[in-house]
Amino acid sequence: MKTWKIADIGLFLKNSLLAILKGEFLLRLNVGRYFIHIAYTFLLFGLVIWFSLMIETTMSKVEKNKAELRELEIVHSQKVFELVDVSRRSSVERRLGNLGSPVKEAEKPATVIKR
Repeated sequence: MKTWKIADIGLFLKNSLLAILKGEFLLRLNVGRYFIHIAYTFLLFGLVIWFSLMIETTMSKVEKNKAELRELEIVHSQKVFELVDVSRRSSVERRLGNLGSPVKEAEKPATVIKR
């Protein structure tokens, strides 16, 4: 039985790193017959990463649009409030009074004249 030395481990790591850089690591491990499976696995990983990036982009657009929608709802509420404020009887009567118009709100109900 051979005993391992620290130098042997360093040499193994050095050879493995050089094999990885040269692209020979899988061939040295004799996994050439599984190359299609390995390539397919990397393709699947790549697709998963790509889909997750697409989903993340879509979700960020959704959040941005939600914030814009909230802002537009606030603007819409303000416009509705202004419209209701302008069309109230008291504000209409006050504005007519400021313009000097003698028109006032009816004090008695209208009389129906029948023929």
